[in-house]
Amino acid sequence: MKPARIIVICIAAVAAIGLALVVRAMGSPSGQPAAVATAAPVESRPMAKVLVAAKDLQPGQRLAEGDMEWKDWPVDEVNPVFITDGTVPIPAAATAAPAQPAEDDKPAGAVASVTRAATNLATGGAKADYIGSVVREPILAGEPIVMRKIVRAGDSGYMAAYLEPGMRAMAIRVTVETAAGGFILPGDRVDVVLTRETNLANAGAAEGDRAKFTSATVMQNIKVLAIDQSTRAGDDEQAVIGATATLEVGPRDAEALALAKSEGELSLVLRSYADTAGPSGRVAAPTRQSAAVRVYRGGAPEVVVVQ
Repeated sequence: MKPARIIVICIAAVAAIGLALVVRAMGSPSGQPAAVATAAPVESRPMAKVLVAAKDLQPGQRLAEGDMEWKDWPVDEVNPVFITDGTVPIPAAATAAPAQPAEDDKPAGAVASVTRAATNLATGGAKADYIGSVVREPILAGEPIVMRKIVRAGDSGYMAAYLEPGMRAMAIRVTVETAAGGFILPGDRVDVVLTRETNLANAGAAEGDRAKFTSATVMQNIKVLAIDQSTRAGDDEQAVIGATATLEVGPRDAEALALAKSEGELSLVLRSYADTAGPSGRVAAPTRQSAAVRVYRGGAPEVVVVQ
């Protein structure tokens, strides 16, 4: 082999060895084998279910099941006033509960509200408990529902929030017989029938003559807001018996209903669900007026009411 070729091979070998040493030095400066980097495990944050608005809610709107939904919320960010499902304890709930006044210093309604609020803070509330509540302040979609923005049945101010804008609530006295046997429930539609005694004095009725009565529908398709203080019948209740029925009427209809109350006995006639789309309010008075005519038959007087 020629000396020149041997020199070239030696130089190439030395260069290869030197390159290998340089690469090794660059990969591990300290001479220790390089450690493989591993990602630190990410700890999962505990989550709670918070009741939020499924869509924008406006004041006066009654909550339905589709208006609310449960949303995952980090436990450490849950405000004590949020409504949770109670499956995950909220540490801040116990410390955030307001001080409760003495039982003797507050009415029964306030006691029930405070007790319910304390229960909600400690164990959360079920979604079904808020169906039928009335929105008091605007709630945006995705915003947690808090008690100060809604009014639940039985709370102070519920009836005023439950009324439709421009309508009035008026109560009339009812019995089992005048309320369809108790089968009229809150939310039903009814007609109001007035039964009154016909005035026979102008007809010269003699003493002992039997009184005559007339009946007429004075209100039609009126919504029943409550029976006594119950604004919603229980799931298993088929009838509600009470002494008063609260009706939703317009301002002028309230005047006509008050007049009808003073003239005789009012009865509620239950309407079918399929017959609730018609007009609502006062029924126009007939153009003809009734008159009492005295008829003598065989010398005996008899009063006949002519319509």
